[in-house]
Amino acid sequence: GILTEMMASPIVVSVNTSPTHSFSKIARSSITLIEGFGIEGDAHAGEKVQHLSRVKANPDTPNLRQVHLVHSELFDELKQTGHNIEAGDMGENIVTKGIDLLHLPTGTLLQLGEKATIEITGLRNPCYQLNKFQSGLMEACLERDAEGSITERKAGVMSIVKTGGMVHPGDKIIVMLPPLPHHPLEKV
Repeated sequence: GILTEMMASPIVVSVNTSPTHSFSKIARSSITLIEGFGIEGDAHAGEKVQHLSRVKANPDTPNLRQVHLVHSELFDELKQTGHNIEAGDMGENIVTKGIDLLHLPTGTLLQLGEKATIEITGLRNPCYQLNKFQSGLMEACLERDAEGSITERKAGVMSIVKTGGMVHPGDKIIVMLPPLPHHPLEKV
């Protein structure tokens, strides 16, 4: 089916970091993932929450948002609504191609390149910062039903580092699904 086709040979398109809590991240030639911590030199790396709003709420909460991934297919979709988004623009660390990230079950492992492995913890909740970057971008990253309730969040997924290693653009991605029963991703 179409899912199998999409997952034929997934790859890393772009790797991005920022040492500060700026919204967008800068494209790099490689990044180093550190087990249980995140990406070396990235503001959102840490065992405990690093996103400023989360730190304010409870600084001792485990960081389930060490590495943020977005599927490059989203950029194509956003172009249809007049949003020209480049890799790193939405604050993501890794841009993928060929994986339906949003529909992976919670706990899916992705091996990026030779060794680095991350575990998908949940969906990124599109927030107002997207609108600060580009007007209307937050809504463009949400699907709603007739009543206005959110049915899909499309701004990528969050993950934690299970095995450290280097990741480069062009690296292959191996998808390892968790044991059944599978649970759909929820916002983290």
